[in-house]
Amino acid sequence: MKFGIHVTNQYPRGTDMVRALDEQLLFLRYARDNGWDSAWAGQHFLSESLSQLQPVPYLARLAAESRHMHLGLAAHLLSLLNPLLVAEEIASLDVITGGRLIYCVGLGYRKIEDAALGVSGSKVERFERNLELITALWRGERVSCDLSWCRLDNAMLATLPVQRPRPPLWIAANADAAVRRAARLGDAWIINPHAQTTTIVAQMPLFREERAKVGLPPVTEVPVIKEVYVGTSREEAMRICRPYLELKYDAYVAWGQDKVLADGDTFSSPFEDLARDRFIIGGPDDCIEQIRRLQRELGMTHLIMRMQPPGMPADEALRSMRLFTDKVIPAVGGHAS
Repeated sequence: MKFGIHVTNQYPRGTDMVRALDEQLLFLRYARDNGWDSAWAGQHFLSESLSQLQPVPYLARLAAESRHMHLGLAAHLLSLLNPLLVAEEIASLDVITGGRLIYCVGLGYRKIEDAALGVSGSKVERFERNLELITALWRGERVSCDLSWCRLDNAMLATLPVQRPRPPLWIAANADAAVRRAARLGDAWIINPHAQTTTIVAQMPLFREERAKVGLPPVTEVPVIKEVYVGTSREEAMRICRPYLELKYDAYVAWGQDKVLADGDTFSSPFEDLARDRFIIGGPDDCIEQIRRLQRELGMTHLIMRMQPPGMPADEALRSMRLFTDKVIPAVGGHAS
């Protein structure tokens, strides 16, 4: 069982982002020094109410501090990006991390991002074509294409990833069709933090069946991202994290995140209902029980935790991380010291 910290670097707009970066490095160093396995960052554009750093330069900065830890980009909005730029930057990032990069990609869901980056038509087609192009470039092949968003003429990368033939490729997915696509195209399905666990459990057979259908072996990694907060009791944990997670998920409603969830699911619910079966919040025993369920029902191998929602003071987040290290990890098969 592996444990990762999602150093989300999401802060209310107007925050001093130099100070914010120092906070995120504090979390990274704590996780590193206590045997956690990985650190992660994601991507959005025009996030309006929330300030955050773009993930490629951010992860390059984290690489200097991370030592043994794997670094993950979860998720890169591949359908919005130029595949040559992605191939070059991610190959460079794999070099900077010394071959410790895990690369995760997603389709994206925000219309404002699509419009700003000139994306129209089928994002699925762009996603799949971009994935095909970047993996060919990483293999060292010469690549040609004549697409509306990219033109290459016998192009070849001069700098290849350290990991051969490429870094591990994990794919984010919400809808059933996207889960099947992740099964066909990726090394793992990186499971989102927004859906209810019951929904994910119901989708996992689709993923496994699709891999078998196309002749791929079972995956060796089942990574799950979750909002996590550990307090001395469930009541305390809910009281501390509630205002910050409410703010965050109000922003997600404005972004349209819940429109890509399973039918009937919504973020426009009272907080207790929103958190139930979705977040890992509580005292140590509550969190242990919820993690064991994910291990039992999903076969989870890697828990990636978002532990500081926007606005939460750093000392509150660190307190939760310490409780997780001391009380939760030893009980769920971890090895952090």
